[in-house]
Amino acid sequence: MSAAPALRLCGRATINGAVIFGPLSLDVPAGEWTCLLGPSGVGKSTLLRLLGGIADEVAFEGTATPSDSAPLAGRIALMAQNDLLMPWLDAVANVTLGARLRGEAAERDRAIALLERVGLADHAAKRPDALSGGQRQRVALARTLMEDRPVVLLDEPFSALDARSRARVQDLAAELLTGRTVLHVTHDAAEAARLGRNVLLMTRAGITRIEVPKTHTPRRFDAPESLAFQGQLLRLLMESK
Repeated sequence: MSAAPALRLCGRATINGAVIFGPLSLDVPAGEWTCLLGPSGVGKSTLLRLLGGIADEVAFEGTATPSDSAPLAGRIALMAQNDLLMPWLDAVANVTLGARLRGEAAERDRAIALLERVGLADHAAKRPDALSGGQRQRVALARTLMEDRPVVLLDEPFSALDARSRARVQDLAAELLTGRTVLHVTHDAAEAARLGRNVLLMTRAGITRIEVPKTHTPRRFDAPESLAFQGQLLRLLMESK
């Protein structure tokens, strides 16, 4: 994996003339986990897709650049809200899907090692319909790691999980994505309070950086400082427009 750059996006986005967001400025520090929190409809996912180069329908006036000025293409992995597993492929084939789509040789041994790392060594030959929601999400995480990109974009990737599975997969993702530049879009104040080394609040007015507790991430969900921070973030969400 190459060095993880910082990200900066400045500008305004529209679709068919309707303003989606902006003008605004987004700064994502290098090699750290940044949560982008905000109410629905303010353009968080659009912003993520612009950075990922998959927002062809969006007219963007501005700049989106990494700190090293090298092209972002080929250096980003995206993990979406839905696991997007191919139902006719087993777990190993889903993990190696990116390479196969690019016409590259699939590194099966490495895929199996990653599935073992996420606790699915005994499920490598199973198709998605034989896996639980949490297991499917871990396959999606292994697929993201398989891409070995320095920049990882997460769009509500844990929202479909039950509380216990969500906490476990959050912890696993925080461990395995250490050192990468992670931008994580979420509506969940508790999730941002646990995972964010940096927390940004996006509203119609723009993006505001929120001071975070001086504790290691992922923070304990029941720690007083985590609960207080969660409450602060929820109040800000309730007050936002």
